[in-house]
Amino acid sequence: MALYLVRAKPKKELSDLRKELDSGKISKLRPFGKTLEHSLENARIDQEDGYALWVEEDYCSPPLAMERESVLDRYFNDIIVERLELEEEGWGRINDKPRLWREEQKNMSKASSDNKSDKS
Repeated sequence: MALYLVRAKPKKELSDLRKELDSGKISKLRPFGKTLEHSLENARIDQEDGYALWVEEDYCSPPLAMERESVLDRYFNDIIVERLELEEEGWGRINDKPRLWREEQKNMSKASSDNKSDKS
C-alpha cells in the first residue's frame, strides 16, 4: 500500500461530487470507494491557491489511476500526488486548513442568494 498527499484544483462541477458522496455512489465503487469517500469527506482547501488537499491510500501505478478514471478527473484539474510514509504525516500537514465542504457549502449558499437577488 502507498499513501499520497493529493493536491487538486476543483472544477466548477464540485457540487455534483458532493451529491455523489451524499448518495453513497462513491463508497460503492470497487475496490477503492470507501477509502476515496473517506478521503474526500475529510478533504481540506488551501485558501491561498484554491486547491483541495487530502490523503489517499492507493495501490495503482500510476497513482490514483482508477480513482481518476472513475471520479477525480470529472471534478478536479491539475492533480498532483506526493508520496507519504505515514497517513498521519499527510493529515498533520493539512489539518489546519478549512474543510473543503464547508467552503463549498458557503460558495453554494452565496450563489443561491445571489440568484435570488438577481430575480428581485
